[in-house]
Amino acid sequence: MTSPRAVTYHAKEGVAWITLNRPALLNALNTELAADLADSAEAAAADPAVILTIVRGEGRAFCSGMDRTALAGGTIGAEFYRHWIRGLNCLEDMPKISVAVLHGYSIGGGLQLALACDLRIATTDAILGLGATLHGIIPDGAVLRLARTVGIGRAKELALLNENLAPDDARAIGLVNWVCAPEALETTLASLAEKARRQAPTATAHTKRLLHDSFHRDPRASIEDVLRAQDDCMRSWETDEANRAWQEKREAVYYPRPGTGRQHGQ
Repeated sequence: MTSPRAVTYHAKEGVAWITLNRPALLNALNTELAADLADSAEAAAADPAVILTIVRGEGRAFCSGMDRTALAGGTIGAEFYRHWIRGLNCLEDMPKISVAVLHGYSIGGGLQLALACDLRIATTDAILGLGATLHGIIPDGAVLRLARTVGIGRAKELALLNENLAPDDARAIGLVNWVCAPEALETTLASLAEKARRQAPTATAHTKRLLHDSFHRDPRASIEDVLRAQDDCMRSWETDEANRAWQEKREAVYYPRPGTGRQHGQ
């Protein structure tokens, strides 16, 4: 009998769904999950029909962090980290919006994974935190991304003292973008997907990339890149569609792309 994949993937109506699928272990991280996650993220990034990637967890938790049995057994090593870095970097770099859905335990590597996504939704039952240094390791993904999201002071507090956060407190410091009741999650995700479909894909890709670059380069050193990106947007079919929509007094339609004959669900 074939074991279920550690991560499942499917795409529909412009949305790629990446689901961590080790529910009996609260989606704890091991090498198989890291490899499946990276492969799924790369599939979403390469699919021109995908405009939004949603990462979530099956069962009672988003992700409880590292599989401690695997860690204690010595099976977490270079192979795990190669896949883990590949997956997180792909979610961060893909030219489309990525979103993490946090529920139940969303701690350790689970929170690191969420930080690699552009946006985060937490349900009111979520528990957020890191905890790595309690177990003799560093919060690798969080070291690279956490301070950019919440500021250096908050990042040090979370990473060095390892206190868990309630969703509303996480929202207050900008760690998550939205908090909703568990029963409202599907409605919240549907609303987010509809908002994403209304954004021009070329402009979204450039905006995301330039926002990331703004942490590494002097703003004035980036201005030529900004102008090239703006020119690319102005020459795109999306700007043509936006101009037509303005003249016709309607909303621009970017998904499905006009003239392709594709409908939602195809």
